[in-house]
Amino acid sequence: MWLKIAAWGGLVFLHFPIFIILMYAFNTEESAFSFPPKGFTLHWFSVAFAREDVLEAIGLSLQIACIATAIAMVLGTLAAAALYRRDFFGKQSITLMMILPIALPGIITGLALLSAFKSIGLEPGVLTIVIGHATFCVVIVFNNVVARFRRTSHSLIEASMDLGADGWQTFRYVMLPNLSSALLAGGMLAFALSFDELIVTTFTAGHEQPLPLWLLNQLTRPRDVPVTNVVALMVMLVTMIPVLLAYLITRGGDDVAGSGK
Repeated sequence: MWLKIAAWGGLVFLHFPIFIILMYAFNTEESAFSFPPKGFTLHWFSVAFAREDVLEAIGLSLQIACIATAIAMVLGTLAAAALYRRDFFGKQSITLMMILPIALPGIITGLALLSAFKSIGLEPGVLTIVIGHATFCVVIVFNNVVARFRRTSHSLIEASMDLGADGWQTFRYVMLPNLSSALLAGGMLAFALSFDELIVTTFTAGHEQPLPLWLLNQLTRPRDVPVTNVVALMVMLVTMIPVLLAYLITRGGDDVAGSGK
């Protein structure tokens, strides 16, 4: 009983700030600290989405997240295909290097990327943000795809080859259908992670202002608190929905063809 109480208490503690932002996003008062809320309104949503700076920040974050996710899906899938079955010298080191960008604290990753960009004369901007996000998004895709590779029987590939299929046909008609849900889930998680990434973005953004940096700058503008709450709520929805969908897609992964069923 005490363990259940502690678990539910932890969940409430973690989600209480989200509830506060949700509540004040619909508050009629401009003050963020008037409790209880004075009324219910959708006015701040129209104000937020009529502001050009909000739309530009959202558009930039969507662009960066989409490009970083596409790069991560290609590189993560190729890395998983190369590492999931073969044993060779240095395999564990390569696997560790794949995981390091997301295992290290964000400030370490951000500083390392900034130093690397400065050393080659690449000025911070959209390109450096995309590269920075892709480094840790690759890990998400890699973990999802390599797990699915390991649950897919190699006999499916051998049967395809016995029937005369070449490597591309085997990948397209045999492996890709088995990997599709893992790729979709990995892409969704990578997109969600990239869309609201703050620490690495701070070091690699330069003069660009994606949505996380816009929200950070809004903390110094108390008169914009209602608009900030609305945008923060939208960010949470954009990041939570892909995570939930990814969970729903992959929770039946043991039923995949070739997993021993």
